[in-house]
Amino acid sequence: MADKRDKLPTEASGRKEVDAFLRRVAMAPSPRQQGQRGRLIFAMDATASREPTWDRACHIQAEMFEATDALGGLDVQLVFYRGFRECKASPWVSNTEDLRRRMTAVGCLAGHTQLRRVLKHTLAETAKRRVDALVFVGDCFEEDPDAVGHLAGELGLRGVPAFVFQEGDDPVARRMFGQVARLTRGAYCRFDLSSAQQLKDLLGAVAVYAAGGRKALASYGGGRGQEVRQITAQLGRGK
Repeated sequence: MADKRDKLPTEASGRKEVDAFLRRVAMAPSPRQQGQRGRLIFAMDATASREPTWDRACHIQAEMFEATDALGGLDVQLVFYRGFRECKASPWVSNTEDLRRRMTAVGCLAGHTQLRRVLKHTLAETAKRRVDALVFVGDCFEEDPDAVGHLAGELGLRGVPAFVFQEGDDPVARRMFGQVARLTRGAYCRFDLSSAQQLKDLLGAVAVYAAGGRKALASYGGGRGQEVRQITAQLGRGK
């Protein structure tokens, strides 16, 4: 018998159901009131294969704050998983140095992916106070796709888009990450570690969306690269 973790939804299964679900998502709560600080959960896979990415992200995540200064700022919570069932969340922070200090204090450890726990945590946080967006950076997927898809759907109903960034081109991760983005009315994009500017722009784009919404993202994306325009286009199709 095949391991349930290897089971992936087929393209044909439930296309009508997904479309009907997305129509329900369109009725999700409207964005936060203007003038409030944006709130973004920044989640990363900190298993062994992610160590090179983690080190680089510690230096370039400042773009998330710098890009939102003119929009009233951004509060960020770092979430990471690693090792044997370890999944932790930091307090909410509002400046670059606090987030960088917390990220650099984390070392990567071998273990299985825990995207399901990240989504459950995001649901719990937005139940306390609205979360404007979830960022997830990872390279592989080793979980039950149905359980993860269900939680992504719950996030979509609550109006919390997931921006899923994939390192590499693992086909299982590519397919599931794309579905998580679709079910939450977010966006999916691969990134190239050889270009630090590319990842800066991607993180900055999500931060701008969390702080200022689609209009702010459209303005930010106008002078950026193809990947940022891709995110803007995906969100536009989700209107």
